[in-house]
Amino acid sequence: MYDAPGVGLAAPQVGVLSRLYVMDCNKDPEAEPEPIVMINPEITWRSEALNVYEEGCLSIPDQYAEVTRPAEVRVAWLGLDGKAHEREFDGLWATCAQHEIDHLDGKLFIDYLSAMKRQMITRKMVKLKRETARG
Repeated sequence: MYDAPGVGLAAPQVGVLSRLYVMDCNKDPEAEPEPIVMINPEITWRSEALNVYEEGCLSIPDQYAEVTRPAEVRVAWLGLDGKAHEREFDGLWATCAQHEIDHLDGKLFIDYLSAMKRQMITRKMVKLKRETARG
């Protein structure tokens, strides 16, 4: 996740079919990493206020688009310590939590885009896959 560089990574993205993800939205290069591992995360509340953020995804390299999501969310999860946790997130943390939970539910950020934008990105990915296969 850090090497990509990204702020979140869901288990299915690396071939692990489990409902867990890790995120660390602290973008200060001088700060210590703050990874949060969430097992069986669930959004328990969403704000009515919305936020637009340009999202990208490690599963769809070099493609970005603005996605509108709730500005704040409350997430409940099981931690690596075996305890139940619940926390409210805003800003990039809220966007990332929603994005990663979408992965666990089989959705990608492009599913929120207009059909035309989604098709444009899908075509680019098909072309990239063909070029990569050719070597």
